[in-house]
Amino acid sequence: MTTKVAFIGLGVMGFPMAGHLTKSDFDVTVYNRTQSKADKWLTSYDGQAQSTPAKAATDADIIFICVGNDDDLRSVVCGSDGILATAKRGAIIVDHTTASADVARELAALSATQEVAFLDAPVSGGEAGAVNGQLTVMIGGDKQAFDKVKPAIDAYAKFSQLLGPIGSGQLAKMMNQICIAGVVQGLAEALHFGQNAGLDCGSVIDVISKGAAQSWQMDNRSKTMLAGEYEFGFAVDWMRKDLGIALEESRRNGSTLPLTALVDQFYADVQRQGGNRYDTSSLLTRLKKP
Repeated sequence: MTTKVAFIGLGVMGFPMAGHLTKSDFDVTVYNRTQSKADKWLTSYDGQAQSTPAKAATDADIIFICVGNDDDLRSVVCGSDGILATAKRGAIIVDHTTASADVARELAALSATQEVAFLDAPVSGGEAGAVNGQLTVMIGGDKQAFDKVKPAIDAYAKFSQLLGPIGSGQLAKMMNQICIAGVVQGLAEALHFGQNAGLDCGSVIDVISKGAAQSWQMDNRSKTMLAGEYEFGFAVDWMRKDLGIALEESRRNGSTLPLTALVDQFYADVQRQGGNRYDTSSLLTRLKKP
């Protein structure tokens, strides 16, 4: 029997992720706050669209969510037209939003009162990973629920892993963003240094990317950074949101994140320059001479 799923949120990530589910023979119903985006999705993929999260979640075995932040998440889960208004007993909510660990615990507890499971499952890999079905997924929650949804997650993920109880996925995503912040700043400084030294930076990257300095950012963003192109996915506004979540959690658990705090301020510089929608590699722009 075909598994019935709902997908709530058709942004740059959710749009292709929901599409991969249809290609993997799941019965998909989508919801998006802006109806025109749902209409566009229907022209690209087989499936149905509904006008509220509650209607989309009706009779669904798995309900995927990919929205903007904690407040958006609360709205689509427990609002008057939210998922829990109609979710059937035994359904599983899989939340791909990058949000706080606290909201994951809050919504998991609320879902449990209706015998609905909740997994916090933020993703990494950006828009390209979503389009190509090559995301990595960090998951917190119950193992039995994870085992049930893994075949569906496999439709758009190259790797997924259960990392602990509710909230663990979001804490892992914070680690992910902390790592990215440091790597991108290091790459930006290296390119800035190389350009000022008069080197052919493209050729240098060809060499150093084969050694210990290699990173995903170097492989996928160095050429576009050198070209001054910053229109490739995850926006500075969203990165600052994520780093803010990580920094808030660090104050709670006693971690010291001086580099992360510094890079967050560097992204604030990019925003002040008008680069809110630039991708995260745009840290190089603040090092360029005016």
